[in-house]
Amino acid sequence: MTAAILAARERTLGLLPGRADWAAVRRSPRRDLLAGLTVAVVALPLALAFGVTSGLGAQAGLVTAVIAGAVAAVFGGSNLQVSGPTGAMTVVLVPVVQQFGVTGVLMVGAMAGVVLIVLAVARLGRYVRYLPTPVLEGFTAGIAVVIALQQVPNALGVTNAQGEKVWAVAADAVARFVVHPKPAALAVAVAVAVLMLAGARWRPGLPFSLLGVLAATVLAELVPVDLVRIGALPHGLPVPSLDFLDLGAIAVLLPSALAVAALAALESLLSATVADGMTIGERHDPDRELFGQGLANLAAPLFGGIPATAAIARTAVNVRAGAASKLAALTHAIALAAIVLAAAPLVGRIPLAALAGVLLATTIRMVEAGSLWALARATRGDAVVLVLTFAVTVIWDLVIAVAVGVGVAVVLALRAVARSARLEQVPLDPGEHSAEEYALLTEHIVAYRLDGPLFFAAAHTFLLELSEVADVRVVILRMSRVTTMDATGAHVLGDAIRRLRGRGITVLLSGITAAHEQVLTTLGVADDLRREGLVFPDTPAAIRYARGAALPATADPGERRV
Repeated sequence: MTAAILAARERTLGLLPGRADWAAVRRSPRRDLLAGLTVAVVALPLALAFGVTSGLGAQAGLVTAVIAGAVAAVFGGSNLQVSGPTGAMTVVLVPVVQQFGVTGVLMVGAMAGVVLIVLAVARLGRYVRYLPTPVLEGFTAGIAVVIALQQVPNALGVTNAQGEKVWAVAADAVARFVVHPKPAALAVAVAVAVLMLAGARWRPGLPFSLLGVLAATVLAELVPVDLVRIGALPHGLPVPSLDFLDLGAIAVLLPSALAVAALAALESLLSATVADGMTIGERHDPDRELFGQGLANLAAPLFGGIPATAAIARTAVNVRAGAASKLAALTHAIALAAIVLAAAPLVGRIPLAALAGVLLATTIRMVEAGSLWALARATRGDAVVLVLTFAVTVIWDLVIAVAVGVGVAVVLALRAVARSARLEQVPLDPGEHSAEEYALLTEHIVAYRLDGPLFFAAAHTFLLELSEVADVRVVILRMSRVTTMDATGAHVLGDAIRRLRGRGITVLLSGITAAHEQVLTTLGVADDLRREGLVFPDTPAAIRYARGAALPATADPGERRV
């Protein structure tokens, strides 16, 4: 017990930030500060909107962006992540609000934070690296489309678009725009997006997103155009409190907390992976990222905030704005806090269309068309996984999309591995025997070599092939090249042995490895063969035994040379 506690303590200390984590801050602090300010401007309306959508109000969304954003920036495992409320999380929270109220949401957030910390200490975050590349690319492309669709109403100046899914809301916004067009909003969104895309090619180091938003705001103040603004902001942050704690509700809220933790872990780790792919040389620590997200979700409820995750949209803006260290994400949180305290009226005048333009340009730069095309042409299986993950992300939900993509990839991988398993008849070396004797032996003895994995996906084919053996007296099964064997494969092997023996065929096993010995022994496979001395350490020994067993029982020694 003491050793386990000490190991857990060491793992926890290893998750805390160290001096090396902040070495990147000294490289380009000016670029990080500008990137953080840019992200803060983009994150502000998103935080407000997600707070309203969750059911806890705009202030809850803003508090989450400030508190969770700062904590995750300091303790997270990525230099580029920006955390806060997200659209996917609000979908999970709406039924929790309806069933348990505001205090239920705060409890769920805190419980999810504990779960994330446990996952981090258990070092489970690293397993996200096993996600197939087509799943990651399809997810990234799908998220880019979802973000773009989310901006359609603001880009068109439509405030009352409706729909259950993001694509339905976008379609409704287009329909309303056609009936009552507002060209000013569309012009501002397109202009900001074009400025960002063209400016990035001309002067990559300049914050054209921030310049575009400022220019659009000044234009909206000077020219009487019909543009929807952010609007009034809440003033100040609430006092931290533990009044929401209700230990008696833990059992009831646990399923919701686990769902929130799973979503937070998945979205954060995928966002970090996407951010790494958008840069050169950056690699996040998945376990530390889970630890940072866990602490962030513990801290946010104290101030009335909702559960948070890393946000791909804001992270992408951060990367494209030139961020290189944690200072950018921390600046984003501090800037949002300053806005709440000092500049709320000024920020409230920013046109939503300008922010839509920023995100539209960001989505275009998120997608690597060349990489997608290469994956689509790589193999048919990769193309299927890519398209499915993309489609489900856009049409349904990102968590379902990843589950579907990974599920299909696993099935295709198992199918490929199962096909690699082979059951081959191999010739017996005649050695010192005459051609006539060798012919007699090969007429009655058949040796099969099993290559590859013998597991549930390949076992049925193995059984069918082995059951077709006919006109032999001895079958040698050479097991030395079996790479993997599970319980299903062992059971099928035992079934095949029983069928052959039931037809009067002698079955010999050779070359069983130590790795497979335990499975066979535990399940009692080939116990009869062991008792009868029909299991051999190598194939030559099995062949020597088979040469005697294959001769007719009535034969005398003189008949061996016929």
